[in-house]
Amino acid sequence: MKMRLVLSLGLSALVMGGTMVGCTAGGGDLGTASSRSVRNAEKVAAKDAKMADKFLVAGNHAQAVQFAEAAVALRPQTAAYRAVLGEAYLKAGRFASASQSLSDAMTLGSADGHVALNLALAQIGEGKWHEARTTLDNHANVMSATDRGLALALAGDPATGVQVLMDVVRSPDATVKTRQNLALALALSGRWADSRVVAALDLAPADLDKRMVQWAAFAQPEAASDQVAALLGVVPVADPGQPVALALNAPTSVGVAAADAVVPARAAPAIEVAAVSPVPVPAATVQVAVANAPIATIAAEGAFKVAAPVRAKSMKVAAVAKAKPQPRELASGNFYVQLGAFDSAGVAKDAWGRAQRRFAAFRQQSPTGMAFAHQGANYYRLSVGGYTRADAVSVCRQYRKRGGSCFVRAGAGDAMAQWIRPGAGGVQMAAR
Repeated sequence: MKMRLVLSLGLSALVMGGTMVGCTAGGGDLGTASSRSVRNAEKVAAKDAKMADKFLVAGNHAQAVQFAEAAVALRPQTAAYRAVLGEAYLKAGRFASASQSLSDAMTLGSADGHVALNLALAQIGEGKWHEARTTLDNHANVMSATDRGLALALAGDPATGVQVLMDVVRSPDATVKTRQNLALALALSGRWADSRVVAALDLAPADLDKRMVQWAAFAQPEAASDQVAALLGVVPVADPGQPVALALNAPTSVGVAAADAVVPARAAPAIEVAAVSPVPVPAATVQVAVANAPIATIAAEGAFKVAAPVRAKSMKVAAVAKAKPQPRELASGNFYVQLGAFDSAGVAKDAWGRAQRRFAAFRQQSPTGMAFAHQGANYYRLSVGGYTRADAVSVCRQYRKRGGSCFVRAGAGDAMAQWIRPGAGGVQMAAR
């Protein structure tokens, strides 16, 4: 089941109408020309807004931005056009511009819950968690609780997000989407065992471990924009900000504000979380520091470095071997890096061999494992650890950088892998 988070504005159709400009005697021609100018601006702006909406649906966000900016330039006092522009910026990975445009839409009177949700997501993407939580609280009455609960968790308040989602899950109208949002919120709050139990309600056993691996990576963002970008499936970019000419208090080319124009209404599906897509690496990623982020502190990356090969100096100078940095010894603890759950210990053994080839530091480690049953099927869990939480997070992070999949969890009865026998000569592999 693929993750989808599609935020649609769901804007109500508004009556398009022009404001007639009156004038004194002798100025009839000027008044008619001015009225015609207003009507023409309204028609062109409405057409641009519709084109922006079509490009949003088609996934062409750059074109959507261009047409939405043109609509706002013509009708700057129309909240619906600024809301469309904000969504276009959001899906183009321009979180600062999206935040400004959506905030302007709210200032102009938009009371749409999806506009408020988009604004909160843009603020989260900027690292403005306090502002995002304020937005979510101020518009709780017009926002889906399922959406709001997960957004609160993303905005640094996973405990409140879990409580909001718990209330929805307990109702008879609870959906798969609501339960999966709750499972992710539990994961973001560090309650991995509970998260797994909830996620398992709607996932096949083969998909459950994959989901937990994805969420483990999702819970450790390197930049404030990472999580929102992953949910939206966008690449965050260096954002120059909304054009100055589109500022809400900028002078307009048409002197008379008209009523809001018609914007094509689209269905507004709520946040749906199943799998979290990896964040694409942008050419210019927005680097925003996150204060008090509720994620595990990443240990220094000095451990597990492979020393550079020794090279002989040129000419007749004798080669001088460089001292190899010794990897820091990992402290003991109760946290493990889980590498997967497999059909049997034999399959897990093969997976361990591949992991060692992928990540040299694992060659000095002893794997652990545990057999378990889930929904009538037997599995063998492969892990490595007995570390502190910080060391486990560091190991998992470095392994993922080499293309592996893993997540960190507390110990759950992990023991030495079945195929290993401790011997005087070191670790030996048991026969298949």
